[in-house]
Amino acid sequence: QLQASGGGLVQAGGSLMLSCAASGRTFSNYGVGWFRQAPGKERDFVAALSWNGGKPLYAGSVKGRFTISRDNAKNTMYLQMNNLKPEDTAVYYCAATPGPNYSDYDGGYSYWGQGTLVTVSS
Repeated sequence: QLQASGGGLVQAGGSLMLSCAASGRTFSNYGVGWFRQAPGKERDFVAALSWNGGKPLYAGSVKGRFTISRDNAKNTMYLQMNNLKPEDTAVYYCAATPGPNYSDYDGGYSYWGQGTLVTVSS
């Protein structure tokens, strides 16, 4: 089970950190990712990270502004979001997939959190 938190309302240029806590599984055995879905749009990839915290993947639109990380000891993953823009407004979902694989494809993830809303005002 994944539980996302940390969303909220922020002005453009501001920062938020999202968290996603995992329970019931050995979190360190899973690749993880963040996706987002803006109103009226499809779910898009944001960032992903391997089970051992290896080289992260980022969508071009967030690269340089967002940072994905994880703390396996706490069974938690994070998304630090800086210099937020109104177009970052969306529901953000965390996801996990067993094994060493991680990708930008949402179909490759077996477990999903419930989503947390991020609203960026201009």
